[in-house]
Parts: sequence; C-alpha cells; structure tokens
Amino acid sequence: MNEFLASDIKFLKGVGATRAEILQKEIGLFKFQDALHYFPFRYVDRTKFYSISEIDSDTSYIQIKGKVIRIEEMGTTHTKRLVAHFFDGENEIELLWFKGITWIKKLLKIGEEIVIFGKPNHYKGSINFTHPELDSVANRLKTAPLEAVYHTTDMMKTRRVESKIVRQIIQNALNHERYAVPEIFSPELCEKYKLIPRSKAFKYIHQPPSHRHIEAAQYRFKFEELFFLQFPFIRKKINRREANQGITFGKDALLYNQFVNQHLPFELTDAQERVLQEITTDLTSGKQMSRLLQGDVGSGKTIVAFLSVLRAIDNGYQASLMAPTEILAIQHFMGLKELADQLHLKIGLLTGSTTKKERVTLHEKLLSGEIKLLIGTHALIEDVVKFQNLGLVIIDEQHRFGVAQRAKLQGKGKENPHVLVMTATPIPRTLAMSMYGDLDYSVIDEMPAGRKEIKTVHRFGFAREKVHEFVKQEIIKGRQAYIVYPLIEESEKLNYKDLNNGYDELLVSFPRPTYQVEMLHGKMKPSDKEAKMKDFSDGKTHLLVSTTVIEVGINVPNASIMIIESAEKFGLSQLHQLRGRVGRGAAQSYCILLSSKNLSANAKTRLKAMVHTSSGFELSEIDMQLRGFGDIAGTRQSGLDQLKLASLHTDGHIAELARNAIIELLTQDPSFEHHPALYHFMKDKQGYTDWENIA
Repeated sequence: MNEFLASDIKFLKGVGATRAEILQKEIGLFKFQDALHYFPFRYVDRTKFYSISEIDSDTSYIQIKGKVIRIEEMGTTHTKRLVAHFFDGENEIELLWFKGITWIKKLLKIGEEIVIFGKPNHYKGSINFTHPELDSVANRLKTAPLEAVYHTTDMMKTRRVESKIVRQIIQNALNHERYAVPEIFSPELCEKYKLIPRSKAFKYIHQPPSHRHIEAAQYRFKFEELFFLQFPFIRKKINRREANQGITFGKDALLYNQFVNQHLPFELTDAQERVLQEITTDLTSGKQMSRLLQGDVGSGKTIVAFLSVLRAIDNGYQASLMAPTEILAIQHFMGLKELADQLHLKIGLLTGSTTKKERVTLHEKLLSGEIKLLIGTHALIEDVVKFQNLGLVIIDEQHRFGVAQRAKLQGKGKENPHVLVMTATPIPRTLAMSMYGDLDYSVIDEMPAGRKEIKTVHRFGFAREKVHEFVKQEIIKGRQAYIVYPLIEESEKLNYKDLNNGYDELLVSFPRPTYQVEMLHGKMKPSDKEAKMKDFSDGKTHLLVSTTVIEVGINVPNASIMIIESAEKFGLSQLHQLRGRVGRGAAQSYCILLSSKNLSANAKTRLKAMVHTSSGFELSEIDMQLRGFGDIAGTRQSGLDQLKLASLHTDGHIAELARNAIIELLTQDPSFEHHPALYHFMKDKQGYTDWENIA
C-alpha cells in the first residue's frame, strides 16, 4: 500500500485527533484509503432551488434560498429548542434545532440570505425543517452540481460530524497534494472490461461532474468488489482441476444401462438428461468432479444421484450419501433401497441411532466391499468408518455441512473421490455462481411431466375451522395431511408447548378413533421418529402434526395437504421446502398458509409470492429482494459483507464479467507475471487469508 493511502486519518485536513476517534469508532475510518472507500449512499442535485410553496407530502431532500427573520429559544432545560423563522420572499417556515443550539445561534444572522438544505417535515398543518444544513449563497454556487450524501450515526451528529463534514473530509483527501491511487488492473484488462482508472473513479464517485461519471465510477468499484468476492473460489476450482487427478471412470455401464432400460420408473426429463451428461463428462475426464446440483423440490435430483452411483459401482467403486438429518437419511435409504434391490445391490444405513451390533456388521461389509452405497448422517465421517474403495461422495442439502466435514468424507477414499453436492434450497443463479464458484454448477430447471401444480392459498386464523372441514373431506377420499408449527430458535421450549397445544386442539377437531393424529418433533428418540414416519408413510396416520423437522426429505405420495400454522414466521425458502412435501402423488395437492391478521409488509409479500408462484427459482429472487443475500445460501456467506456497492440481485451481468476476467487471468497468467500490481494488492488486502497460494 502506498504512503498516501496508508496515512492515519487524523493527519487529514479537517480531522485531527478528536474527530479521528469519532470516525474510527463510528464508521471505521482509520486511514486515508478508508475515507476514499466510504462511498455516498445517494446524491443531491444542488443546481435546483425550491420555493416553500412547492413543498408537498412527497417532497424529499431539497434546498431553499431565503432569510432568517426571527430567532427564538423555547422550552425548558430538557425540552429546549432553537426556532428560526425562515422566509423565502413569499412564505415562512420554521427551522428547528434541539442540539448544538449555542453554536447554531452564532451562525445565524437576521436578514442575511442563506441556503438551507434538508427534508421537510409536516406537523399539524405546518412545515418545518429539523437540523437543516446551512450554507452561504456564494459558497453554494461554487460547489459541484451533484453533492454526495453520506451515512452518519447519531453519535456523529451529536458531535457535529454530519454528512457535510464527512464530505469535506473526503474532498480534502481527494484534493491532497500527495493524492495518489495506483492502478491494480492491467491496461489490457481495464480496456477490455471498460474500467475507468481507479484514481479517477474515486474522484467521480465523491465529486461527480454528472450522473454519467457516477455510473462509470460505480461500475468500476462494483467490478472490483465482485472480482475479489469470486476470486478465491475460482482460484480454488482451477487449482483443484490442475492438482487433483481424479478417478477416471470408464465407459462400463452394465448396471446403469440395465436400470435405465428395465427398471427406471419414469422417463427422464431433458434437464435430467443434460445434468447426467455433465456428470458423466466429469467422471470420465480424469479430473476430480466437484459439482453442485441445484434442483427445485420434486425436480428429480435423487434419481440423478442414484444413476451417478451406478456409474461408480460399474467401475468397481463404492459410493456414500450424507444427509443433514436422520429423517432425511432414513428417507433416502428407504427410497434408494427399493431401486437397489431391483439390481441386487447391497446398500447400508448409518446414523446416530444405529446400534453397536449393527455398526460392527456394517463396518465389516463396507470394508469388504459388499455394501456398495452407504447412506447416513454425520456418522459417516467418524474415523471408524472405512470403505474398501470409495469413488463417489454425494452430499444432500450441502449448505448444512461445513467444508471440513465434506473434506473428511472425501478423505475416506484412497484416491480422490468424485463429489456431487445437492440442494433443493432455492438459490438465485448469480449467488450460486458467485458463492459456490469453487464448484461446477448444474441445475435441473424442469419438472417431471404430468405433475400437478400444488394449489396454494392464504387464510387467516379465523378460517381454521373451515380448513379442518376441508381436510376431513380429503381424508374421506383416502388422503393424508401435514400440519406444521414454526420452530422459533430463540424459544424452542415455547415452540414445543405451542406444538403440544396445537396437537391437543386437533384431537378435538379430529377425534379418535375416526381420525388418527400423531405428533413428530426433533426432541423425540430416533426410533420413535422413525416409527411415527413409518405409520404415516404406511397410511395408518391421517394427520402428522410436526415442527420443521419434516422440512426436507419426507416423501409420502399419498399426503396431499400441507397446512402451515403461523406461516408469517417462516422465510420463503422454508415455506417452499415445506410445500414440497406434498404434490408427490397423482392426486391434486394443496398448501394452506394460516396466519394472523397483523402482518408486516414483508410477511404479506412472502405469503403473496407463495400463492402466486410454485417456482423455487422465482421465489429465491423475491427472497433476495426482501432480505438481500444475507443467509439465503446458509453458512457460505463469508465475503458478502465486502460488497458496498455491488448487488448480486441487480449486478449479475457485472459478476459474470468479473468471473470471466478471473478465469482468463488465472488461465493465461497464473504466476501473475504480467499483473504485479494486482498480485501485491491482493497480498495486502484485508479479509483474505490464503493469498500465499495465489501463484
């Protein structure tokens, strides 16, 4: 980092030790470079002056020329305020100050023309400005037409370090005699991707001559942010491909072809065929596969996974499938065992509740190679679990596992096993490509033919009785239903009580022996959970009352109704996952969202979206608009806090360009011979810990 950028903020004109302490504590400005990176959140056109008569209820920040004609101090010690009566030549308004009164009184001079700037408030039929900015007309005419506005905190305002002061401080940095910002990208890269020089970009974003200059500067910094966000993932992918020679699966496909030709229960969709071809290309490439498979609920990821397992077995290898919950692992085992039995293949199940005796037998058969596919939970990564020849690792709902857990399962192979990670959690494509850039990306974006769309409705709590009557009619037809209560992390015990109360109320609405109602929750013993699920799967239970423990992996084709209580407490992804538990059979299925009447605007948008679309991909985009990209993809969000200007929701095209630039750079110049400035910048860049592996 050069000397100018590394200088302590207290040495910048207009700062000093006292203000430096405030800037450091409140907004994290420690060095000159921090000030330059403190970007405005909006701009004000200061070429236009308004009159008081033009102000209406929709008016935002404006400036007005006029004179203070009278000043009053009002109120007692605790309610003291300064009131200045401001006249623009036609109308009069009040300017109010509740802090810094002594200082403001010295600035105001009766009869002197000034410019005020702020947001008008409407109070009891009159208009006032609270703590407006003050400026002289002469000074106002000398400043830039577009003025940057910066976020400030209450403490900063109390210490009179407001947006105007922040703007002056940053301008002092830009106008400093030693101002120097070195370029980090090569001239060729800047030209190809139309990036203005970094030095100019800082000036344009803080002191823009026009909106066009703002756009050019913002594009430059968005490109930078998305470049550095994606760089570690893409570098990891390229390094993996170069370093990790994978197992080369041959063209042998005896079991694969036998299953497809004789036992496949349905015709594969075009999307499934495409993804299988992508996986086959990986498996036969000689490089280790590391692929993310994303597919909406019910799109058919499991059959793709099973066919991939058959590729491994055909080539003399074993496979493993790790799921995040015992219920999901059991469900996978039950479903895949039916398929495997048709080919006389031995598969095993290993979870936390597997008995010691069962484990001993399982370990022996796994080590001997008799078990071809082992399905389980975190128990799979225990040291005692050893495979004869592990060639394929499949991880379901992978965002629920850490990188270390994935690596430990991979490490059980003598060679470098191929890895397929799957998720039904809707993730916007741009986010998936950016945050999972170390993985190749496949998506099943087509639903199986003939599947009926789930009818989704939103009802308020007072309609619960009618909803229950509808459920009874469906039960008469031979159908089953889920009723789910929210899991509130902050008060899990309270939620458990809510579930119990709901269960007791349902026993009144659905009395035994006419109806069979059972309860399922995460605090149950694994054997009890398995028994409850088996009864429901076998059709012995009419209603399964549960928490979100059934969010993923439950597959009961005869269940056609999903009722979600307190639906406003769930996120869009969870609502969509729960809805996906029905609609798996031939009958018309329904999802009923029950909520209170007092809904926030955000909750209304979520419930409306659920009613109007069944596409998880559409819902993920809406979710991103509502929440940003916070925790949409689970725990893999490190790096997103680096984005100050860029948005993965609106700037996907820039992310794509940055990704192309990274791939081109690492492919053509992996040692950074022609990009020394970028190399040294990244070595110095805060927030990255693995730059020693760049070259």
